Amino acid sequence: MNDIQGILKQYWGYDGFRPVQEEAIRSVLAGHDTLVLLPTGGGKSVCFQVPVLAQEGVCIVVTPLIALMKDQVEQLRRRHIPAAAIHAGMNRHEIDITLDNCIHGQTRFLYVSPERLRTDIMIERTKQMKVCLLAVDEAHCISAWGYDFRPSYLLIAEFRELLPGVPIMALTASATAEVQADIQEKLEMRQPRVFRQSFARANLSYSAFHEESKDRKLLQILQKVPGTAIVYVRTRKRTQQVSDWLNQQGIRSDFYHAGLTFRDRSDKQTAWLRNRIRVIVATNAFGMGIDKPDVRSVIHLDLPDTLEAYYQEAGRAGRDGRKAYAVALFQSKDAGEMEKNIERQYPPAELLRRVYQSLANYFRVPVGGGEFSSYDLDMHEFTGIFGLPVSDTHFALRLLQDEGFIQLSEAYNSPSKLHFMVDNQQLYDFQIRYPDYDTFVRLLLRMYGGELFTGYVNISETDIAQTYYVPVPEVQQRLNFLQERDMVHYEKQRDKPQLTFLTPRYEASQLPLNLYEIQKKKERDLSKVQAVIHYVQHQQQCRTLLLLDYFNEPNGEPCGLCDVCIRKRKSDTVHETDTQLRQNIVLHLQQYGPVAPRPLSQAFGTVPEKQLLHTVRYLIEQEILVYDEIGKLALNPRQPP
Repeated sequence: MNDIQGILKQYWGYDGFRPVQEEAIRSVLAGHDTLVLLPTGGGKSVCFQVPVLAQEGVCIVVTPLIALMKDQVEQLRRRHIPAAAIHAGMNRHEIDITLDNCIHGQTRFLYVSPERLRTDIMIERTKQMKVCLLAVDEAHCISAWGYDFRPSYLLIAEFRELLPGVPIMALTASATAEVQADIQEKLEMRQPRVFRQSFARANLSYSAFHEESKDRKLLQILQKVPGTAIVYVRTRKRTQQVSDWLNQQGIRSDFYHAGLTFRDRSDKQTAWLRNRIRVIVATNAFGMGIDKPDVRSVIHLDLPDTLEAYYQEAGRAGRDGRKAYAVALFQSKDAGEMEKNIERQYPPAELLRRVYQSLANYFRVPVGGGEFSSYDLDMHEFTGIFGLPVSDTHFALRLLQDEGFIQLSEAYNSPSKLHFMVDNQQLYDFQIRYPDYDTFVRLLLRMYGGELFTGYVNISETDIAQTYYVPVPEVQQRLNFLQERDMVHYEKQRDKPQLTFLTPRYEASQLPLNLYEIQKKKERDLSKVQAVIHYVQHQQQCRTLLLLDYFNEPNGEPCGLCDVCIRKRKSDTVHETDTQLRQNIVLHLQQYGPVAPRPLSQAFGTVPEKQLLHTVRYLIEQEILVYDEIGKLALNPRQPP
């Protein structure tokens, strides 16, 4: 099928493409390397998904976030498009099956983290695949000037050598000119076609307010602007505090952050998506990949560290095209705290090496071993055993991840998984030998289908127990029995965050930290914080124009919707009104002669007294009017006509 309009209608239900989408799709179908810059909510995924469905083969999608991978795979599967992901925490057998399905044409989209590209199994299996497109999502991560640099993204150009003649599409929601050039260079794109939609959002009203009481202003906004809202804060603790306070004020709210269990996050997100709660108070863990078009306001009680992040988060408002509001609230102390926060994010090299060595000791990983091995990480126990400062250790782990040594996954309570390791005949033979398990096996097949034979399927022991009318421990016992006889592979739900070593373990003293680049990145992060501070403190230029200037989009027009534009329009209106009033007062005195202030006020009875006094005072200061000898207002005889 190569009817891209028909594909869009069949799988997405849309009658037409958004701006830039069709041009980018046709560029890829013509075999051109393509760079796509679309604002948040602009439909980046459609740009690489539609052309893949218009031809044969699999698309390898490189993306940095496990949560984003899973969300995209689930969305594709809901549209009956076969998709899979490989990420930290999957066992070797699970990866093996997933890659085999790509080779045999049973999968159209394979999502992988950039770290996976250099593994032997990925390289060898890719050689056997019919790949039609290499898509790089969140492509700004490849640039040292981007706001989320990932060194592992530099592996993509080398991996691409396995795919001669296959075009590459790089996609991002926000990139300066510097970052765009870096993306093209680092991916070794060949005469790329660049497609860019304006970063201006015609329906989005941006505002920034200096407020000593942010909570009071938040309440005013939510009372004035009806509809669904997202409130962003910086810390997990604050999400619950603000949410509880809003509920006390009569606004139905809930909180969300990455430290919640999988079930809690899913329940809270679903309740908000279905409008059972109005406001979600969240850290920046919330919103990635979530498609809710009718968000009317996004309010930042705490500012993010970059304008790129602010633009993406604010852009989750008004995706339905109706008017929406993005409001940033700040205080005088915020600038200093944001700069201190950047300083904390870059602990000294000695601490990085100490934390790395402690990880190796904690998990008993030998030098040269441990590549892609995953472990449960109990942060409280880990820092306690090795006497590490909790906050500094958190930032050290983040920096070790940015440097490509480890990967952290906060997917608490990710669901249990099940895969049948035998074919239909072998399973039937088992059911004959163990008749007590016949109904149980048939129940599993009825609940989860034939996918159990082709890959790992998320299961719920609770759902199985309720359907089978037995306690959950009995379901787990039966699944373990099947696993002990090599019928299935059963992977139980995890209840701790996962840490994966992405490289063979180094001697801590030999850990190849790029200290020069780390320092440069720290300086760039500080400059990005200063750009955010400049944005919120600026009171003269249109907010949209400030953002367009930052993203190197010249010749923009004032939006007319932001706080600056509205204030300017009101000021101009008052100025125009005052000018007309001045002229009317002069005409009145020309016609009726000198007049006392009281009769003048009565003559202009529809004008507010304060405005009339202000205008008269202005005319006297400009020596257009004078008081005569008996105290009446008169035209200045020395004033030229």
